[in-house]
Amino acid sequence: MIVIIVERVSASLRGELSRWLLEPRACVFVGSPSAMVRDRLWELVCEKAQGGTATLIHTSDAEQGFDVRLWGSPDRAVVDFDGLWLVDIKRTQ
Repeated sequence: MIVIIVERVSASLRGELSRWLLEPRACVFVGSPSAMVRDRLWELVCEKAQGGTATLIHTSDAEQGFDVRLWGSPDRAVVDFDGLWLVDIKRTQ
């Protein structure tokens, strides 16, 4: 299973993602494509995000059972801390 969350991307990219995945909420896509399709979708997102941000979460054999990929500069960074994914909230002051 995968989850792709995009922010500040074009409607055309969202449309292309919706051909392969469900969009239960605006800019949140979920589905169970093969690893090859998942990787190609991620390449498409990275290519067409143009100033936006994207997060890909997919199942894996990792400690927590999932892996995370990021593109752009999201407000929340997901960092690998000794094999565990933790969320680092960027605070502006």
